[in-house]
Amino acid sequence: MALMITDECINCDVCEPECPNEAIFLGPEIYQIEASKCTECVGHFDEPQCVQVCPVSCIPVSPEHVESRDQLMHKYTRLQSLAGLATRVDKP
Repeated sequence: MALMITDECINCDVCEPECPNEAIFLGPEIYQIEASKCTECVGHFDEPQCVQVCPVSCIPVSPEHVESRDQLMHKYTRLQSLAGLATRVDKP
C-alpha cells in the first residue's frame, strides 16, 4: 500500500529528505506522496521512514493504493532498475 499525507500536515519538512524513493514532494498546500514511487520503504528499511519522523502522525496508508508486500517489493525492484538505467544514460 502506498502511503498518503493528510491535511493535518504542518509542512515541517522532515519527511521529504527521508524518502529513499523521492516519492514525497511539496504540493500546493501540504506535502504529498506520489503513489507510483512509494514502496513504504520496502527494499530500503523495515519501517516507512516518513512515518517514523512525522511529528503529527499524518501519514497513514492510502486506501486508494492497496498493495501487498510482494507488490511493494516488485515496485522497489522496478524503481531501482529505472534509477540504474537513468544513471547509465546520464554518464558521458
